[in-house]
Amino acid sequence: MFKERFACDLSIPEVRICEYFSNFNELERTTRLEAGQIGSSQPIVATVGDDIMLPCQLKPVQDVSILTVMWTRSDLDPRYIHVSRAGQETISAKHGSYQGRTSLSIDRLKQGDISLKLSRVKLSDGGNYTCHIPHLNKESLVELIVVPDAIPSPVISISGLDRVRGGVLLQCESKGWYPLPDVIWLDGEGNLLSAGPTETVRGPDGLYTVSSRVTVEKRHNNNFTCRVQQSNQTSEKHFIVPEDFFKVPPSSSSVIIGVSVGLVVCIVVVVAVLYFVWKRRQNMIKTKSCWDETEEIPEMQPLNESQSDGKTLTVSPAVSDQGGKRRTNM
Repeated sequence: MFKERFACDLSIPEVRICEYFSNFNELERTTRLEAGQIGSSQPIVATVGDDIMLPCQLKPVQDVSILTVMWTRSDLDPRYIHVSRAGQETISAKHGSYQGRTSLSIDRLKQGDISLKLSRVKLSDGGNYTCHIPHLNKESLVELIVVPDAIPSPVISISGLDRVRGGVLLQCESKGWYPLPDVIWLDGEGNLLSAGPTETVRGPDGLYTVSSRVTVEKRHNNNFTCRVQQSNQTSEKHFIVPEDFFKVPPSSSSVIIGVSVGLVVCIVVVVAVLYFVWKRRQNMIKTKSCWDETEEIPEMQPLNESQSDGKTLTVSPAVSDQGGKRRTNM
């Protein structure tokens, strides 16, 4: 046989919305629960202010006009976007930002078409929606991406300098795109520049932020353009790089000459210092030798000495007489 259980959502006071679940034996499965539910495999893209349809269709066709039909967003509180029972909308638990902007068609419901019309789309409407029929325990997901009615211009900034080539590194960033756009760089004459790979980040709203970098060298006007484009939309920004940011790199011959001159100067200075130290050491050694010789000379006595009585004493060398005796002249 089969088992049944009911899970009831009592957050809507006027209507008890009960989700019907049945676990059937394979042989006792009824056609009521064999209906499939089809949403959209691709995101629905809308522009701010548009009126759109969020698709949801039962296959094979089945009349659901007398059943409870729910559209919800799980990231909202309350989560109900549109609740309809027997073709009549229940608005007591409906999220306030959707008041007066959602509707279902009775004629479509009879054909199993549960698509929700959403009017005057806002940026905040972007997100994942669930189409749900509690009585059939069927649901499908639909993603809505809302893009601004006017994409803001890209932002260009100087992110660095290439000192080797004397170039400037530019970065371009643009937000709010879907689907993913292309990013190109142009010089002042409209020539395509070779840039690095485009970086992409997808935000919680489903929109892409793209950024690209390029190294540019000095031009006669230094005017560069970042262009972000899709098949039906283009946004671009012009940027003039100040002259002061460009540095002319020295040629290789100038570098070699400079290094050579510097090396020669260093060698001359070292040799001069070594010669000065050696010369000073030699002078110190010579001076020390002179002082040593002076200390070895014996002390000399004066030949004439003044006597206290005023007489002068003359000392003559001793002369030996014939007998070998010394004679002194006084």
